[in-house]
Amino acid sequence: MTERRKDLNIEPALVPPVWEETIAACLAKDSTRRPQSAAEVAQRLQVSSAQMRTVSSVLIKRPKKKLLFATGAAVFSVLALAGLYFGVLKRLAKPVSQAAAIAEKSIAVLPFENRSEDKTNAYFADGIQDEILTRLSKIADLKVISRTSTQHYKSAPENLPEIARQLGVAHILEGSVQKSGDAVRVNVQLIKAASDSHLWADTYDRKLTDIFSVESEVAKAIADQLRAKLTGQEEQIIGAKPTDNPEAYDAYLRGLAYTLRTLQTTGDALAAQKYLREAVRLDPKFALGWALLSFVDTVSYRTVLQPTLALREEARQAAETALTLQPNLGEALHAMGFYHYSCLRDYDAAVRYFEQARQVLPNSSRILESLAFLERRRGQYDRSESYFNEAERLDPRNVELLTGHAGNYVYRRRFPEALRKLDQVLDITPGDVGALELKGLIAQAEGDLPHASALLALVHPEATDLNVSEIQVYQAILERRPARIISRLKEVLAKPDPALGFYNGGLRIWLARAQEVAGDHAAAQESWRQARSELEPFLKEQPESYSLVGGLALTNMGLGDKAAALALSEEAMAANPIEKDAIDGPASIEILARVAAQTGEPDRAIAALQKLLSMPNAGAFVPVPLTPALLRLDPMFDPLRNDPRFQKLCEEKPH
Repeated sequence: MTERRKDLNIEPALVPPVWEETIAACLAKDSTRRPQSAAEVAQRLQVSSAQMRTVSSVLIKRPKKKLLFATGAAVFSVLALAGLYFGVLKRLAKPVSQAAAIAEKSIAVLPFENRSEDKTNAYFADGIQDEILTRLSKIADLKVISRTSTQHYKSAPENLPEIARQLGVAHILEGSVQKSGDAVRVNVQLIKAASDSHLWADTYDRKLTDIFSVESEVAKAIADQLRAKLTGQEEQIIGAKPTDNPEAYDAYLRGLAYTLRTLQTTGDALAAQKYLREAVRLDPKFALGWALLSFVDTVSYRTVLQPTLALREEARQAAETALTLQPNLGEALHAMGFYHYSCLRDYDAAVRYFEQARQVLPNSSRILESLAFLERRRGQYDRSESYFNEAERLDPRNVELLTGHAGNYVYRRRFPEALRKLDQVLDITPGDVGALELKGLIAQAEGDLPHASALLALVHPEATDLNVSEIQVYQAILERRPARIISRLKEVLAKPDPALGFYNGGLRIWLARAQEVAGDHAAAQESWRQARSELEPFLKEQPESYSLVGGLALTNMGLGDKAAALALSEEAMAANPIEKDAIDGPASIEILARVAAQTGEPDRAIAALQKLLSMPNAGAFVPVPLTPALLRLDPMFDPLRNDPRFQKLCEEKPH
């Protein structure tokens, strides 16, 4: 049953004596007579905190001239005086304004508790929660917060009103899942956050083969409780059964659990692929499984897995299969759009698919995030900013989204704004590695190496993430104290991870650079040779990889083959031109600038650097663009130090 509170009725009457006494006390010259806290004001008025809030909200809504009447004037006077001394009015008014901004038809689904005796069934509880949330998110009349913003909360936390405020919702759904064999029990309860009161609750005992009906029934019951309007198409979508094969669905949920970790590691990506391939093998008509497999392949193609032609082809085939099976499946439309965006760089086609997907996934922050990334690839930063803001409304505590948004500012060298966004991340997840490393990069870009060192020291030294290693290597090179990092790189490369593919060769390039700075040119030459021999075999299966070609340009530079180094630099620029990629396209220009500087081509180096400093970009080695400070610090540009044109670049600010 819904719990309701009676409104506090304010009748125009004479001011009660106790209120007169409180007013006099607030005005007293003798400080010992004055109330010492907001709570004491409320106590003297003989009203509760809840009543104070109600009175405050009533008065705030009234026209000012009505405050001249008896009780209204007295209440306002007391509150104003309390506000004068303790900031009461400001604090009381703030929750009212926030509450007014929160849509009544809004909900967040917190992580479901795994009550199974087998704790390895946690993936199943996660999957049921995500599927219920996904069905709710397909109702356009609701505002539904994305899972990435809720996953860090407990299953049944005590501070629900505060959590709802953080997420910007009026309602919270809690739940638990218990699985034993093919029997499943799902408990759910819908809570009105402001009063922490239950609106609705139910328990479902079903067989695995009937689990989809639970997900649909819960979504429809919540929509009914929140008085959300459902179109006929939405009812049909919510009630859809994605597969008739319970084993295929179980494999899908296992793969889904890895994607919910944001696919940050090679291991997560490979595990997700394994289970999703199994899901579609067990049920070749499982459109949702094909769509998620395509998305995993495409994300991994540009991030944690090798960008092979075979991986790209699987991503295409999986998306096409999903759309053939269900042409209006939002997840399939998004997967195909993401394939066109990330693998083909066909932005116009990608936008068409994304916009179609938005029609059936109106609460998807992932689609908005994809559009934000796409628009900045096109160099449309203001449009990208708008999409990031819209995505954050649905996903306010998604640290990956917030960090991506910070990247927009970093690429434009708007470092103060980037730091503010990264502080949001650290407020949500203190010690977040991505935020700390990006802060360290900003400090490097501003020339503050001591601050960068302090920030990077907060990142666990045993972290295996490749980017962390590169940033720490870059710090040692900028400081020109590479001894410790050379030892670390040798340790890593002594047991290379085969799954990293040509990225091992990339680490070898870092080692060679560090050895050059250390003055050990013989060791550097050996590292350059090893790097080239490790990189070249990958060209056959990754002929379009501009980062691979750029790496080979550097190895040939290190080995003194000037002609090959410059030719490969030009080849990398042609493979990913700025016109197709405003973020990573300039990276090949940076490679050319470095190669030209090191091979006695100062004119080409200066021209490339002038171009780079005039545009936003993500950098060639670490995700930050070159700045005048980095030009002053980076040893690779030492051959240009005496050139007046270079000296001018080191003094200029980017524009």
